[in-house]
Amino acid sequence: MKFDRVRLANFKPYGDADLRLTEGVTVIHGLNGSGKSSLLEACFFALYGSKALDGTLEDVITNGEAETEVELWFTHDGVSYRVERRLRAYDDRIDHQCTLESTDGSDVTRDGARAVREFVTELLRMDAEAFVNCAYVRQGEVNKLINATPRERQDTIDDLLQLGKLEEYRERAGDARLGVEDVLENRRGRLDQLDEQIESKEDRDLHGRLNELEGELGEVTDEIDRYESQREQAKETRDAAAETLSTHAEKREELEAVEDEIDEIEAAIRAAERERDDHREKIRAARERIDEIEAAIDDRLDDAGLDAASEAAIADRRTKLDGREEAVREELDDERVSAEALRNQATNLAGKADDRAERAAEIESEADDLADEAETAAGEVDEREASIEELREEAARLRERFADADADVGREGVADERDALRDERGEVRERIAELSAELKNARERVDEAEALLAAGKCPECGQPIEDSPHASGIDEDRERVEELEAELEAAREREGDLDERVAELDELASAADRLDEIDERIETLEERVEEKRAEAERKRESAAEKRERAAELREEAEETREVAAQKREEAAEAAERVEELEASLSAVDAAREAVTAVEERLSAIADAEDDIERRREKRENLTEVNDERRDRLADRRERRDELADAVDEDAVETAKDRKEEAERYLEQVAEELDALDDRQEELQNAIGGVKGELAELEALREEREALGERVEALEALHEETSELETMYGDLRAELRQRNVSELERTLNETFELVYGNDAYSHIELDGEYVLTVYQKDGEPLDPEQLSGGERALFNLSLRCAIYRLLSEGIEGAAPTPPLILDEPTVFLDSGHVSRLVRLVEEMRGFGVAQIVIVSHDDELVGAADELVTVEKDPRSNRSTVRRKDAAELDIASLADD
Repeated sequence: MKFDRVRLANFKPYGDADLRLTEGVTVIHGLNGSGKSSLLEACFFALYGSKALDGTLEDVITNGEAETEVELWFTHDGVSYRVERRLRAYDDRIDHQCTLESTDGSDVTRDGARAVREFVTELLRMDAEAFVNCAYVRQGEVNKLINATPRERQDTIDDLLQLGKLEEYRERAGDARLGVEDVLENRRGRLDQLDEQIESKEDRDLHGRLNELEGELGEVTDEIDRYESQREQAKETRDAAAETLSTHAEKREELEAVEDEIDEIEAAIRAAERERDDHREKIRAARERIDEIEAAIDDRLDDAGLDAASEAAIADRRTKLDGREEAVREELDDERVSAEALRNQATNLAGKADDRAERAAEIESEADDLADEAETAAGEVDEREASIEELREEAARLRERFADADADVGREGVADERDALRDERGEVRERIAELSAELKNARERVDEAEALLAAGKCPECGQPIEDSPHASGIDEDRERVEELEAELEAAREREGDLDERVAELDELASAADRLDEIDERIETLEERVEEKRAEAERKRESAAEKRERAAELREEAEETREVAAQKREEAAEAAERVEELEASLSAVDAAREAVTAVEERLSAIADAEDDIERRREKRENLTEVNDERRDRLADRRERRDELADAVDEDAVETAKDRKEEAERYLEQVAEELDALDDRQEELQNAIGGVKGELAELEALREEREALGERVEALEALHEETSELETMYGDLRAELRQRNVSELERTLNETFELVYGNDAYSHIELDGEYVLTVYQKDGEPLDPEQLSGGERALFNLSLRCAIYRLLSEGIEGAAPTPPLILDEPTVFLDSGHVSRLVRLVEEMRGFGVAQIVIVSHDDELVGAADELVTVEKDPRSNRSTVRRKDAAELDIASLADD
């Protein structure tokens, strides 16, 4: 896969940008903050949408704009695609429109953000996270894989190689197996339960039990009919006696009601008299309570600051206390604020003093670091000057070769002279071939002529010699052979001379090329020497300035601590004033509490007097009510005497006896009938139960047969799911082991290219994805033990090895995304940058079609086939891009950029 073109409109810092990308190494160059990484983020966002963003969709729209647009053209596996995403902000929401289509006639289209993301994920066989882990080393994430746990590294690589699907399938098969086991165990248990239930019911002889119950039910039904006939006769006797008693009962009921009413009236009169006595006692108690409250009021007048217990005096005293409280509180609030402010100032000043002291220490440490860096730069100057001296000595030796050579041409004309001699040698070789062919033909003519002469014939016409006028032509042929042999010998001698001269000039040309390289290298090293000298001087000056600044900060810190101590003293004084004012406020609260107590007691006296008056009124009302009750009591006593004379007790007793006898018989019959009804219902229920059990037995047999078939099917399914789970697990383990072996191979190949002939030997990757680096002496190291630059380069090697593994594939090559490195040199020094350049070149050699790097490092820029420069207009805060081919690159001008 490769990116062909990206177009942006209002995306982050870009107002309008259109960039075409080609195969090879593309370096995106520019100042920090100019928007270099945003170009890569735009490509990533085009592929995966919101899943590619660390923030929200609103964050990618340029400030001040309402919508953004990103278009990406890319080619994957020989098919060209175009994806477009548009975002529009309105009403506090984002409208996200997305389309993808093929551009080479293959008729592929997708609409909608999710549909496009799912298509890209399926097309590349990786989601956004896998894309980052495989091909896109984002800024600041170069150490992501080395910092990951082995399990996280394993999951990442498994997902990239699609092994996560196998684990997902294995887990699904395992879940299915467990589910089948649960259902199978449940069904087996139910099957055993059914067997027990069927056996139990068959042992109970349910059909014989049904016949016995139905016979007993017929006998009970006949007995019920006989008792019901006798019960009807008893009811008639009871009703006749009841009618006789009804007349006497009405009078007796009225007599009893009158007697009850008399008792109620007498009780009400007695209760009212008791209530009157209770009110009298409570009135006396209330008067005693008033005397106690008045005495208590006198005791609290001095505490409340009152001369008399009156509402006017209390109101006046409250007004004075409120005014005093308000004044004290205002002063107290001011003092509290002042104390808190002074404490805060003291704390802040102390913190500032500590910060300045810490900053002074940091600056001194920075000064020490700068001094060390200056010494290191000075050491590099010495090393490079030594290298320059060695190169000059080598150049002198090469120039001596020119001086010793017997060539008329100088160093500049060696190549031209050599080319001219090569051309001449070619002409001589062509002439030798022509002469050889001509000599061969001449010799053949001479041999043929001599054969004819030996036969007595003319060499030219074939006639007898005596008749032929041309017999002398053979002599000319012999002379021509001699001439050609001489000329051929001379040409061969010339060819030998030319071979020797060309070989000599080849050596001189190589020496000239080497001199050119040495001159360029010396010029570069001299420039670097001057740069390092200037750098060393700058750092020494900077170190001195920092030490001066550290001394100033220590003086400021001491002065700040003195001011902080003064503020603490002022805060303590303010705190003492706060305590005094709080004591005054407590005194005001105590006086107000006493005033409130006096006021509450005056209210209690008023409540007691009101209660006395109410109870007096109630006693008078009770006296009037009792007089009325006594008049009514006399009337009811007269009615009671009249009803007592009208009641015939003998007739009532006879009717009662007959009624009671009939009711006793009915009760006995009812009990007997209830028993028979219960027995009848019991038999009917038993019959229904037996019939139900017979139906259950038949249902159990049917269920048992169906369940047996189900258990057999579940056992077969359980065996299949177990085999499937094992198969997925074994396949994943086998493929993972193959991946580990292949990844270890590609990692060591990449590692060897980067660290060849260095202190490290090789890398081991075990089955749990634990990485170990071995030194030349065989000592193992954890990657965390490497230096910062080595660790970063190690991680880049690991990422490139993973990329190669995906590109080469286990079963054959597969198309992969471009290799994208965003600021990979952050943790690298110049030596490690050179190794990174070597790694990039080797990745190209391994067939990586497109490598995109965001960097401002000169060595990486020098290794680019294409340079993209990003610039930001400080006035509009908008970024622009421009592209250069490798032939146009000027490292010096880039440094000025």
